[in-house]
Amino acid sequence: MTVQALRMLSHDVRDIRGTPDEGMQDDALWEMAQQEERLLITTDKGFTHYRTMPHHGVLIIRLRRPNRHKIHHRIMQALGQFSDTEWPGLLVVMRDVAQSTWHVRESH
Repeated sequence: MTVQALRMLSHDVRDIRGTPDEGMQDDALWEMAQQEERLLITTDKGFTHYRTMPHHGVLIIRLRRPNRHKIHHRIMQALGQFSDTEWPGLLVVMRDVAQSTWHVRESH
């Protein structure tokens, strides 16, 4: 559902579900996303600990009763709020009715 919608919007999507990469360790997934310069979309709140590191964007969906329709809605809502150029360094946690954002501070 979400993968097809993103591809229809011309996004280059790499979905690891149902592939040999599914279940890979968080550190390996993080490294892959950074090497490929991808926005990482996940339901794993463990990725919040990367919020102070330079990255290409992280979107975490945290819902009380998640289902694919609710997750899809929050992903599309978040992607509609920020342009492609705003995602690098941005971590967004979308909850049922609220969201939190962090932006990596540039060191000078």
